[in-house]
Amino acid sequence: MRLMPTPRPGQPARGTRTGRPLLVAFDLLGRRWALRILWELRGSPLTFRSLRSACDEISPTVLNTRLRELSTAGLVVHEPGQGYQLTDHARDLGRALAPLERWAKRWAREL
Repeated sequence: MRLMPTPRPGQPARGTRTGRPLLVAFDLLGRRWALRILWELRGSPLTFRSLRSACDEISPTVLNTRLRELSTAGLVVHEPGQGYQLTDHARDLGRALAPLERWAKRWAREL
């Protein structure tokens, strides 16, 4: 797996040479497993092993990489003895995605 640098606002990322914050966020969140990891952490903190299990046995290498990226981006923290958990920024993201979740449920019902 080729490691891409963690996207940062103001820095070039997939889809933006200027580092527009929304496009940088799309790059980060569009990476394989990133949203699933955030989704699984929406409740209580999870250990690495529990998080891996919740994510359908994601490979440890990919999980480590995504956790590192999400941590660098300020969305996940690791508390020794407690596990991985969302930051306030990640919880804000969850609230921002709530309308998209409602849309997806409506879309699924109508299909």
